[in-house]
Amino acid sequence: MIEWFTYVQVGVAVVAALICFIAGLAGKKPNDLTMGATALVEVLLIVQLVVAIAAPFVGNEASGSVPEFYVYLISALILPAAAGFWALLDRSKWSTVILGVACIAIAVMVYRMYQIWAVQGA
Repeated sequence: MIEWFTYVQVGVAVVAALICFIAGLAGKKPNDLTMGATALVEVLLIVQLVVAIAAPFVGNEASGSVPEFYVYLISALILPAAAGFWALLDRSKWSTVILGVACIAIAVMVYRMYQIWAVQGA
């Protein structure tokens, strides 16, 4: 993992979560803004997957458990997609809140992935 990219991912996920929470609690149904924010979080996770695959080949190896890292990463990749699918099926304000919950969970998971990659075992 790349440290600055980790902080970008966490920051974007937190901002996306706040957007979704505020919109959902204001009674808004899922819209382009909330779905787009969640999609941006997903795109950043896909970039993280590419980085995680390429990093060991350039000398940036994980200090913690690699299988644990990839379980977090694959789970994190599924979460926004599942929340987005839910929001497309159930067009209520609670779906928007679910998008926010997924985004805040991603922020926590990405930070934990960074700990596994760079801090754990060091």
